Amino acid sequence: MNSESPNVLLIRKYNNPVPRYTSYPTVPVWKESIEVNQWMQAFKTTFEEKNSTDGISIYIHLPFCESLCTYCGCNKKITTNHSVEEEYMAALEKEWLLYRKLMKQTPVIRELHLGGGTPTFFSPKNLEHLLKIILDNSIIHPKHEFSIEGHPNNTTAAHLKMLYARGFRRVSFGVQDNDPAVQHIINRIQPFENVKQVTEEARKIGFKSVNFDLIYGLPLQTTESIERTINKVLELKPDRIAFYSYAHVPWTSKGQRLFDESHLPAPEDKLALYLKGKELFVKNGYTDIGMDHFALPADDLYKAWESGKLHRNFMGYTTQHAGLLIGLGVSSISDTGNAYAQNEKTIHNYYERITANELPVKKGYFLSATDQSFGKYILDISCKGKTTFREADLPLLQQYTFPRLTQFEKDGLITWNKESLSLTEQGRYFIRNICSAFDLYLPGMNEDKPVFSKAI
Repeated sequence: MNSESPNVLLIRKYNNPVPRYTSYPTVPVWKESIEVNQWMQAFKTTFEEKNSTDGISIYIHLPFCESLCTYCGCNKKITTNHSVEEEYMAALEKEWLLYRKLMKQTPVIRELHLGGGTPTFFSPKNLEHLLKIILDNSIIHPKHEFSIEGHPNNTTAAHLKMLYARGFRRVSFGVQDNDPAVQHIINRIQPFENVKQVTEEARKIGFKSVNFDLIYGLPLQTTESIERTINKVLELKPDRIAFYSYAHVPWTSKGQRLFDESHLPAPEDKLALYLKGKELFVKNGYTDIGMDHFALPADDLYKAWESGKLHRNFMGYTTQHAGLLIGLGVSSISDTGNAYAQNEKTIHNYYERITANELPVKKGYFLSATDQSFGKYILDISCKGKTTFREADLPLLQQYTFPRLTQFEKDGLITWNKESLSLTEQGRYFIRNICSAFDLYLPGMNEDKPVFSKAI
C-alpha cells in the first residue's frame, strides 16, 4: 500500500455495515405502506414544477435472467421462458399510462435507463415496442442521456442498432470478473471474447460511452487474478468503469448462500483488491470520481465531476439531475425530491395492482425539510467530496454529526470546521462511513438485525 492508503487498523475500525446512500433516508427507514393518493399528489406537484424546465428521468426495471449469478443482490426472476416478455411489457405500458393520466403536460424525457435483471433478455422487437410506448408521445430533451445494461452473452447487434436508432448512446456491460474459477463459483460463465465482440460492435454502431461493471471482493479472487482481469479489460479501454465492492447480504439474497463464505477475501485482502484496481485504472488514464467509479477525461461522467455537476441516485452516478425520477416495473423506485415510492417487489403483486388499474407503489417515504437538508450533505460528499453546512442545521449537526467528524479528522479522513467539510485523499476510501455521520436515522436502527453490507 502507498502512503495515502488506509492502514489495517483503520480498515478494521471502519469496516462496519453502512448504507450505500443512493437515497436518504435509506430504504429500511421507509414506511412499509405508502398512501397512494398522497404519492400521486406529490408526483403531480413535482412534475408540474420540473417537467418543462429540467425534464424527467425514467428507470425501467426488466427483471428476467436466464441463469442465477450467485453474487447478485438485484430483484430478479430466473427463467428461460421468453413468453414472459409480452405480459411484462403489457404491464409496463399500463403503468406508464397511469402516470401519463397524472401529467397535464407532455413529458420531456431527459434521462432513460433500462436496468435489471437482464434487459437484453428481452428481444430487440419487444424492447423497441416498449421504447415506442414511452418515447413516441413524449418530447426528447436536447441534452438527453439514454442508457441500458447489457449482458455480453446475449446483447446482439440487433439490440444495439435498435437502441441507437431510439437515441441510446451509452451501454453498460456486466463483466464482473474474467477468471474462470471466479466465474464458475459465481455462476457467471462469460468468455472474454464475448465482451470484446459486443464492445467493438457497440462502438462500431456509434455508442459514445461504454461502461464495464467489475466487482472486487468476490469468492476466490486474489490480487493476481484481479490484476489479470483488469489488464484484459483495459485492452478494450472502456470509457468508464464501475468497480463495485461485492455486497455480501445473504439474508436478502439467497443465491449468496450457495458458496462457502470462507472463499471470501478478508477485509484487508478485499481492500488490497480495490487498491490494485485503482492503481491500474489511474495508471491507464482513469480518474477516481467517487464511490466505485472511474472515468476517462473524454467521458461525460468525468466532465460532470470536473464541473461539479455530478449527481447520484438509485441508478448510481449520473450526469443528469432532472428533479423527478419515475421508476417503472417490479421493485422500481420513484423520487420526487420530497418523496420516495417503491413498487411492489414480487411480480405477482405487481401484476395484481396493475390489473386493478392502480399505481403499484407499496413502500415509500415523505421527506421532511430536515431530511432534504441532511440528504444534500450526503449527496455533496458522495459527488463532490465536500459540503457546506447550513446555519439552520447547526443544532442537529452539533448534537449528532460533529462528534463523529472529530473522530474522522483524528484519523485523517476529513478536514472540517463549523462551516464546511472536505474529504482527504485517505477519506475517499471511507465515503460511506463519513456520509453515515449525517444519517440521523442510523443510530436508532436495530443492530441485531443485519440490514446493510459492510463498508469494505
